[in-house]
Amino acid sequence: MKTTLFSLSPLFLFLLFSLVEGLTPKCDTQDHGSTLEVFHVFSPCSPFRPPKPLSWAESVLQLQAKDQARLQFLASMVAGRSVVPIASGRQIIQSPTYIVRAKIGSPPQTLLLAMDTSNDAAWIPCTACDGCTSTLFAPEKSTTFKNVSCGSPQCNQVPNPSCGTSACTFNLTYGSSSIAANVVQDTVTLATDPIPDYTFGCVAKTTGASAPPQGLLGLGRGPLSLLSQTQNLYQSTFSYCLPSFKSLNFSGSLRLGPVAQPIRIKYTPLLKNPRRSSLYYVNLVAIRVGRKVVDIPPEALAFNAATGAGTVFDSGTVFTRLVAPAYTAVRDEFQRRVAIAAKANLTVTSLGGFDTCYTVPIVAPTITFMFSGMNVTLPEDNILIHSTAGSTTCLAMASAPDNVNSVLNVIANMQQQNHRVLYDVPNSRLGVARELCTK
Repeated sequence: MKTTLFSLSPLFLFLLFSLVEGLTPKCDTQDHGSTLEVFHVFSPCSPFRPPKPLSWAESVLQLQAKDQARLQFLASMVAGRSVVPIASGRQIIQSPTYIVRAKIGSPPQTLLLAMDTSNDAAWIPCTACDGCTSTLFAPEKSTTFKNVSCGSPQCNQVPNPSCGTSACTFNLTYGSSSIAANVVQDTVTLATDPIPDYTFGCVAKTTGASAPPQGLLGLGRGPLSLLSQTQNLYQSTFSYCLPSFKSLNFSGSLRLGPVAQPIRIKYTPLLKNPRRSSLYYVNLVAIRVGRKVVDIPPEALAFNAATGAGTVFDSGTVFTRLVAPAYTAVRDEFQRRVAIAAKANLTVTSLGGFDTCYTVPIVAPTITFMFSGMNVTLPEDNILIHSTAGSTTCLAMASAPDNVNSVLNVIANMQQQNHRVLYDVPNSRLGVARELCTK
């Protein structure tokens, strides 16, 4: 097998390729129609990339640490709540992997927002924000900006609203970090679509090191999400194609609305959990490694609205996590097939949370997620991570965190890369089709 040059430090990979081939990124492309360009947060076109390239091991461990915290958020949403409105502390603590451009206000100001399918409302750092470090939105320069009043329905949909003045505000604390924001409305333009009176959180203060610098665009299913606020415009339908880390430009697309969505695509039903209404649950019925359907206890994959158990698609988690019985079955069969292909018992090493790594080139079997009505077979690029030098290769999946809430299987963004993932909420279905996302 020819080992692919693949680093989890995309900036380093870009610089390496640029030096060798004299290539430059295309950062000045324009969004068009109802389609937004999607960048990886480490893209050369992103101001949020690390100031200096990380080593491969450092990159893996950093991404794993962020994944661990995000999985704790996904697994521990409060079971009794019907909505998860403007980002809770555990949501804000994450730095989602993919970002899009949005224009806020009149005249428009361009900001970068992280796209997050497990979050509802948008929040944007504003001028005079104490503790914000990224490009800020200046409300005073917008003629269409307005505060949301305390008596409005939108104020009732944010967590812990405060009405010390006539404007609606909220405060959140999480560990050693906190955020204070005003609930506001303004025109938000996505690609060429202006959306008047869009409700979002205008961040006034952050403390601690956990809050990510960019704003957030919530693509969940709750009342303050993009889908809910643009139901007439986009009919609660969108798709994205996430670019591979190997792409020099790291550029995919977010396509809003039913127009121009793929016709030839396989679907699986979306499941609804009223206690976790933001999340996109699907029915994962089995997993195949190579040609073998591995032996997984049915309860490890079963959907349970009361406990939150089941399987979700999430754009903000990097590496797929499976509950322990499912992951163990997949890992053991993966290792067995690698050994058969190598005609030898290869030494298996670990790196951080990855327990299936090799220091020699391997031939990897495909892994197929078998959903109700749809199979998704992942090629090597979606299941292996390689060090830049090609000396270490790991299975890019892991077991769910070992705690009482370890009930959720998460299909993460590395496994979604170079696939068109279509969220068709009115017809309660999710579609997946293979697509080369890189522009």
